[in-house]
Amino acid sequence: MKYTISTLGCKVNQYETQAMELILQARGHTPAGLGEQADAVIVNTCAVTAESGRKSRQMIRRLGEENPGAVVGVCGCYSQLSPEEAGQSGANIVFGTGDHQGFVAALERAVLSGEKPEETAIDNPFHRLAYEELPAGAVSGRTRALLKIQDGCVNFCTYCIIPYTRGRLRSLPVEAAAKETARIASEGYRELVLTGIEIASYGVDLPGKPTLADVTAEIARQSGDMRLRLGSLEPTVITQEFCDRLAGTGKLCRHFHLSLQSGCDRTLKAMNRKYDTAVFLEKTRLLRKAFPGCGITCDLIVGFPGETEEDFADTLAFIRECAFSDMHIFPYSRRPGTPADKMPGQCTRAVKAQRAALAQQVCAEMHQAFLKSCVGQTLPVLFETEENGFCTGHSDTYVLVRVPGTRLRNQILQVKITGIDGDELKGEIVS
Repeated sequence: MKYTISTLGCKVNQYETQAMELILQARGHTPAGLGEQADAVIVNTCAVTAESGRKSRQMIRRLGEENPGAVVGVCGCYSQLSPEEAGQSGANIVFGTGDHQGFVAALERAVLSGEKPEETAIDNPFHRLAYEELPAGAVSGRTRALLKIQDGCVNFCTYCIIPYTRGRLRSLPVEAAAKETARIASEGYRELVLTGIEIASYGVDLPGKPTLADVTAEIARQSGDMRLRLGSLEPTVITQEFCDRLAGTGKLCRHFHLSLQSGCDRTLKAMNRKYDTAVFLEKTRLLRKAFPGCGITCDLIVGFPGETEEDFADTLAFIRECAFSDMHIFPYSRRPGTPADKMPGQCTRAVKAQRAALAQQVCAEMHQAFLKSCVGQTLPVLFETEENGFCTGHSDTYVLVRVPGTRLRNQILQVKITGIDGDELKGEIVS
């Protein structure tokens, strides 16, 4: 059968999409070409914000309309949370965040039947005990491979719906992670991203309780010519020992994405975060000492219920002190079923938009300052795209770098940074 897939949301969803593609192709199915009608439509949905849910519904309807004869299958966090709404948006096959093998099989059965049977298979994610092992790899055309090493979250931050869509903590065993890494390395990838819903809690469910540092060190030993990049981290996992072990692998990219959410201690407490600003700042200092010149990025939520102008001013001052290389900024999004949805002091849409814009201004200043600090340095760059005689890729600090040249894709080369062009660096290859 011919299929088409659309993915919304995080790197975990991207990982699960590429895994489903590998499963589909192993069974003899192929992606629909440009302008070709698909037999099966797959939408891997997201529910992290209300806007994500809206975009998921919109994508289900649009792809269904563009492929009127296709069976429409939906999976992911939004359909786990709201299966009836997914069905009402035009989905025939509705699964959630588990059993991707079963989802692909259900899609096959529906297409082969020549009809559009309705099937919904939504479990209770908190009843999942085993980690669902799926093949690692990359979405078609990517040079960077993904390996999901963990699923689930039990932090229960007051704003977050994801624990209710992903369930309890489950980890890929160290041996299995190492085996998948060796396979990916043999396929010629040059970078491997370790991802999960909450990778800082890796291993708490496994015998002997191996840590994120343990599995990363073993993956590094099996990674061949690949460099490694960590997905989003809870700050509490960062210790001196953690930094020393990761730096000792010699394989880790100097980029760390930390889940900050607020730079105000009062707001962090209301969010049920497990640290305060003093602890967070110390974590950034540990990383910079172990990985000089590293890029540190973060997630920030503005307009959380009860956030005052003074609280927001504290946040702006704090992010400046942290000197992030970049940030993901989100206006707070109400999610029914979470404690924050019922909290007093809900900010208006206008207030949230204003604060997001102000935070973005500070972010732009910090990003430019980080780019300026890179000028004159020599950075390793993994090249990914080529256009008009120039090649572009990401440095190990996760900044876009552009150089004159051709046919550099999937190579890691040393680049002398000569200047800045907008949000990118420009440079010259030195080796």
